[in-house]
Order: sequence, then C-alpha cells, then structure tokens
Amino acid sequence: MRRWFALSAIGRDRPGIVADLAELIYECDCNLEDSSMTILGTEFAVLLLLSGEDADVERRLSAGCKRLEWEKRLTVFFRPLEEPPTGPAPRGSGRMECVVSGVDKAGIVARVARTLADHRINVTALSTQARPEAETGTPLFTMRIEMAVPAGADLRVLRERLERVASELHVELTLAERPPDC
Repeated sequence: MRRWFALSAIGRDRPGIVADLAELIYECDCNLEDSSMTILGTEFAVLLLLSGEDADVERRLSAGCKRLEWEKRLTVFFRPLEEPPTGPAPRGSGRMECVVSGVDKAGIVARVARTLADHRINVTALSTQARPEAETGTPLFTMRIEMAVPAGADLRVLRERLERVASELHVELTLAERPPDC
C-alpha cells in the first residue's frame, strides 16, 4: 500500500544537500512526488512530498533522517500524511495572484495574510524579498502570493479589503486572476 510523507530540511547552504536528500529518498525506496527548495540568507530550505510502498518505509526514513542530521548537519523533519495529496485547487476555485510592494515595514505579511484568511482563501505559494533601494538604501519589500479562491467568493469585497490594508500600510497591491496553466 502506498504511503505518503512530507519531509522538510534546513541547513547551511552548501553543494550536495539536494544529492544527500535525493539519495535518502532513493535508499528508502521512495518516490519524490513534489518539491520546493530555496536559499534564504545562508540557509538552504526544502519541503518534499514523497511516497513509498515498503512496509517499513517510515522506520527507514526515520533512521535516514537521523543519519543526515548527524552526518550532514541538517535539521530534518518528516511526517506521514493521513491521506494522499489532492493536487491542484478543486474545481470551482479561482486561481489568483496578489503582489505587494513598498517600503519594508513590520506587519505587511501578517495583515495581508489575515485578510485572505478572513475570506477563506488558501495561500498556495508565498515568496517575499527585501532589498535596499539602489540610490538611498531604503529597504524595499516585495511579496508575491499565489492563492486558491473558493467558488462564490465576493472578489469585489476582497479587493476593497486588500486595497484598504495596502493604503493603511502605504504599499502598492495588485490582485489578478492567474491563467489555468500557471
């Protein structure tokens, strides 16, 4: 019987981390189903979705993760999923993207994310970046959110609420539908 697992790892960035994780998955007779990896500052972070059919796959993954922590200085967490993953947003859901940019300040992510949650919108991907402005060094912030909007959501009200938050934070915000193939 196929079992599904979520695995996350973080460690100081260096060549070979992806190979170490891929070898662990291979050695445990698992299949890498989906992944997201990035470098944040000096740290490499990864989130993996994997599956395996072997009866002792969970024990083998646990031992392999401990070995990676000890030998490769990675912090690794994994957990079995209670049910198989569902895939893309359910039918009837709209796919949208929200981009926020402006001078960096505390609360931008929290305020926008809370507004989305209050409208029962599922954030499917979020990335942020803070960089100094070239001439003045002023920290500029950009956030990109991909989301699944439930059928029947009032987009006019959502847009009004997000624009109010953007105005209060003195940032620019755009909200747009995403094409189905994105």
